[in-house]
Amino acid sequence: MLKSFEEIKARLGGYEQKKRIGVVCAQNEHTLDAVMLAARENLVEPVLIGKKGEIERLLSNMGDKPGDIEIIDLDEPEACAAEAARLVREGRLDCIIKGNIETGVMMKVLVSREQGIRESKTLSHISFFESPYYHKMFAMTDGALLVYPTVEQKRDAIENAVRAFHKLGIEEPKVAVLAAVEHVNPKMKETVEAAELKKMWEEGAFSRCIVEGPISYDLAMQKDAAEIKKFDSPVAGDADILVVPDIATGNILLKALSGTGGAKFAGTIIGAQVPVIVTSRSMPMRDKYLSIVLTAVIGKM
Repeated sequence: MLKSFEEIKARLGGYEQKKRIGVVCAQNEHTLDAVMLAARENLVEPVLIGKKGEIERLLSNMGDKPGDIEIIDLDEPEACAAEAARLVREGRLDCIIKGNIETGVMMKVLVSREQGIRESKTLSHISFFESPYYHKMFAMTDGALLVYPTVEQKRDAIENAVRAFHKLGIEEPKVAVLAAVEHVNPKMKETVEAAELKKMWEEGAFSRCIVEGPISYDLAMQKDAAEIKKFDSPVAGDADILVVPDIATGNILLKALSGTGGAKFAGTIIGAQVPVIVTSRSMPMRDKYLSIVLTAVIGKM
């Protein structure tokens, strides 16, 4: 069981070599700030790809010495993304983070057949949370990448998330496929698909985990609610991974938990050869830093 990001961070100190993180179009103050904070703590080794002059100016303003950091001088965003992908394929990067580049532009390069780093059939986003109102860390997929995922895409997203938990040392993560109710209703597509996913698990379609669904959020996260409703499942009140029906549900849940819910948050895209961090301009510095910490551990192991 993992209870905090500090536990995840502590694992980075046990590696002989620091994690190498590629920053695509690194001339972005907010992203560079988070990356360099992790670098100063000896958690990662940055490889900065982008406009060298602008990057050096930002580093100097932060009090860092540009000469001590690897900088690859490239102007065009597509070229920066392609360089990051090349370094991954050569085994010289362990993870990637988006800088001053449009998400669509970067991802188009990273998933291309010619020069990309796609590994699994489906790339998915996973969000990790440390909440003061839950007894352990938990994750949610997918609130940022898969808009209206098919059953097959949900299956792949679950498998991606389960593998991430295995890398974090959780041998048998508990997966809750969320819906508004805990029984199948043919008029509610998400309940039908949740039941299909549970059946896939029963037939051995996933790596080691426990899948429950359909299950409502309260039953997945609150043991007393499950007891009141007499919902008997090892996942009830003890979920590790929440699977949402679509991106709107996931995005709302993510912002509710990390905003007014007071949870610490980190997120990354998984399913490629290395994890890819895609940050938004409104994302707090703390969450960007925690995303780097999380991705460093997932990518290293």
